[in-house]
Amino acid sequence: MKFALGYQLSDPNEDSFVDVVRDFKNHIAEVYFPWLDMPSGRMPLTKRRGFTDWQGQAKLEGDLKKFKKMGLGLDLLLNANCYGKHAVSRYLEQLVCSIIEHIKKTINGPDAVTTTSPAIAQIIRRNFPDIETRASVNMRIGTVPGMAYLADLFDGFYLQREYNRDFDRIAELKNWADRNGKKLYLLANSGCLSFCSGQTFHDNLVAHEAEIAETVNLAGWNPILCCSHYQNRKNWVSFLQSSWIRPEDIKNYEPYFPMVKLATRMHANPRKVIQAYAEGKFNGNLLDLCEPSHEHLFPGYVIANSRFPKDWFKKTTGCDRKCGRCGYCAAVLKETLVRME
Repeated sequence: MKFALGYQLSDPNEDSFVDVVRDFKNHIAEVYFPWLDMPSGRMPLTKRRGFTDWQGQAKLEGDLKKFKKMGLGLDLLLNANCYGKHAVSRYLEQLVCSIIEHIKKTINGPDAVTTTSPAIAQIIRRNFPDIETRASVNMRIGTVPGMAYLADLFDGFYLQREYNRDFDRIAELKNWADRNGKKLYLLANSGCLSFCSGQTFHDNLVAHEAEIAETVNLAGWNPILCCSHYQNRKNWVSFLQSSWIRPEDIKNYEPYFPMVKLATRMHANPRKVIQAYAEGKFNGNLLDLCEPSHEHLFPGYVIANSRFPKDWFKKTTGCDRKCGRCGYCAAVLKETLVRME
């Protein structure tokens, strides 16, 4: 089992993302990346508040060529939650085809496209049948029927992250995937709330971030649910009830997943993340491994990964998710929450 890393344009004064990938290439299967200012599951890659990084495309293409030379796969992200008026248009088809034809010509890729859009999956199927289509984790597909409904459009499915600790479900989905010639993938280090009731709203905000950033918006209110949720310290236990997987436990997923995705597109220290999961151990603040990290929402405290009890994996993968009547995670939080000196 290897890892997929999310690409980020490196600041000249920071650790080069290419160097990070090169240093751990034996543990990496592929790099996933957005295309310039196209909407995706994160903010645009090369544009901020009207400012354009004019060297961004050349830098991206140069880095992708280096990844290809390393023998790594390339996964193009077309995973915005909304494409507005172009959602099912010929315009979208022509745009997607233009991007992929350019990448094919200049970089000999992509090998896969991950999308939230059945329309884009259909476009890829129709025009580029050699490219693997993958259903994004943001589609929240976590059942056999959910995969079966889209079996004609997708070659692979990212598991709904809320089921990362449900091995009965994982085994069921893996069995169906194997029988139907599909692949199953996993996102290991999401910092998002489990079953977040604001996810659809948030994903739509991100898809339209370029427009929203230029608008006079509501004052005194944070639209990101987890930010307001964690303002109350009584809710900090929700972090332990989320979907992330400790590096020490990642080996248990190897029979089910050929590749595990690590969220690093916006992470401040992607080297720390890949090193922890590649080594299967981490002696630090668990918040530092997640994207988003929420470190600023736990002011003055860390969640010490080394202080987790030995039964953590067994207990959290065998529970019934009835958190309202169980105090296990709350007890673990008391042991692992450490005040910074």
